[in-house]
Order: sequence, then structure tokens, then C-alpha cells
Amino acid sequence: MSIDNPKYQKMLVDLLAVCRRNLPKVNEDLVTKAFEFALEAHKHDLRASGEPYFSHPYEVALIVAEEFPLDDITVVSTLLHDVVEDTDFDLSLLVKEFGKEVAEIVDGVTKISGIFKGHDITKAENYRKMLLSIVKDVMVIIVKFADRLHNMRTLEFVIPDKQRRIAQETLEIYAPFANRFGLARVKWELEDLSFRYIYADAYRKIARLLDGKRLERDLFISRVTDELTRSL
Repeated sequence: MSIDNPKYQKMLVDLLAVCRRNLPKVNEDLVTKAFEFALEAHKHDLRASGEPYFSHPYEVALIVAEEFPLDDITVVSTLLHDVVEDTDFDLSLLVKEFGKEVAEIVDGVTKISGIFKGHDITKAENYRKMLLSIVKDVMVIIVKFADRLHNMRTLEFVIPDKQRRIAQETLEIYAPFANRFGLARVKWELEDLSFRYIYADAYRKIARLLDGKRLERDLFISRVTDELTRSL
């Protein structure tokens, strides 16, 4: 993959345009450098959908720039958020190339991902407390929420068993965590997407019955979610 490819040139132009529109100020050279770095780092990786893996950090960066527009450092960190976890590049290189602040955000996101690997969700509140204990910077959790949103929006490409596991984790950990941070819209979308995979038949039935009446569906899903949370 090369930045000279018209496809990636357009992606970069689109990302910079969103950043200019939504952020207070943008270091376009730094965003471009992170875009190129992530493109190179993930050049051999594919997503479950068959797309180049780079499409994921790119789409997550767009979510951050459009829906959680803090600053350009957050966008840069989002582009790089899977580099340490999934490639041969290490944190010291990110410090050298992008500075300590970016490296610390990437490290925080990597640590959050590490909490859940190889563990079943048995005590959701314990995991939420663990998340709160390691999040030192609000930008870390913003990146992670955007990451989880994109993963849930593209969960259709994952095998059914993994769909259910990720959806359950999202419903029990990330949706309540988003609510704790005052991100009601994020909480609603994570619950809605989780419900779609955990209770697929019921979700389709509700969608047909309500025919787009989002408020009623939201209240129903929230009630079910609250009952599940109380039972843990």
C-alpha cells in the first residue's frame, strides 16, 4: 500500500477536511505523518471483512474527528491506536516519531484492550472499575469508545460466536461505562448494536413492530439492559 495510491490520497484529503471543519486547530503535517505511518504499519493486515486493516484505524479516526472532536493529538493517536498491539512497531518508536503525549494515549488504549483478552466477563462491575483505574487521560477512553463503536458497526463480518462475545462485553462493560462518562448517545448505540447480536430474533421483531420509533425501542432495550446489569 502506498500513499501515492489515489484511494489513500482521497482518504487523507477527506480526513483532513473533517479535522479542519471540526477541530479548533489542526497540525496537518502531523496528521498526515500518522496516516502514512499507520498505513505502512498495517500494510500486510486484513480485517475479517477482507478489507485492508488500515480501514479500521482510519474509520475510527473519522469517528473521533466528527463525533468526539477534541484536538488533532487525539486524531493522531487514533490512527496509531493498534500499532503497538498488532504490529512490530513499539512504543519507544511512537515517542520518537510523535511525542510522549501520543505514545501515552496509544499505551492506554493498548492496556484497555489487554484487560479483556483471554477472560470471560463474569463480574462486569469489576472490569468497569479496572477501566476507571487505568484511564489517566480522557482522550484514552474517547479513542476506545470510537474503536468499539466502529467494531460494533462492522460486527457482521465476525463469526457468530465472536459476535455474541463482543456484543455481551459491549453491553455489560462499554455501554454502562459510556453512560458514566455522560455519553448518552454512545451508550444508546452500543446497547442497540449489542442487542442486535445477543437477541437477534427479538431485535428483528422489535424493529418491525416499532418501525423506526427509536424512542420506544431505546426504552425497551435500556430496560432489558438494566435488568441484566442488576442480575450480575
